[in-house]
Amino acid sequence: MKRMIPTAMLLVVWPLFAQAEAPAIDVPDDTKAAVAAVDRFFAALKAGELEKAGAELDPEVWILESGGVERSAAEYLGGHAKGDAAFLKDAHHKLLRRKARTSGKFAWVASESELHVQRDGKPATIVSTETMILRSDHAGWKIVHIHWSSRTRK
Repeated sequence: MKRMIPTAMLLVVWPLFAQAEAPAIDVPDDTKAAVAAVDRFFAALKAGELEKAGAELDPEVWILESGGVERSAAEYLGGHAKGDAAFLKDAHHKLLRRKARTSGKFAWVASESELHVQRDGKPATIVSTETMILRSDHAGWKIVHIHWSSRTRK
């Protein structure tokens, strides 16, 4: 005998499932301009537009990833950024969580994401965490520090 779920129960339970799919975003109004700079950087990098990505970086940005460091925008854009752009080009990015805060002329934006990619012709999911610190000046918000960490989901 088939068991049916009462319609009234679906009306109560279904919104809980729908909410689980939405990213958990904690971005107060005073952080939105800094978050927009982070989003512009990512979009430009994914599109392979390194000059646009570089426009979001402070010239003296430090970028930490996998035990390595780039100590300027020029160093990153002249090297590692090309590989990052190529990797992101065909990746599907899913933002899971984000939190941002400001204090004076500084802001930080922390994000958790999944990147769905092809590796050796097989689908793979990469769990990524990212922290960006930004500084505000007459030119707006500029990224002064990035720390990326990732692992392949089993």
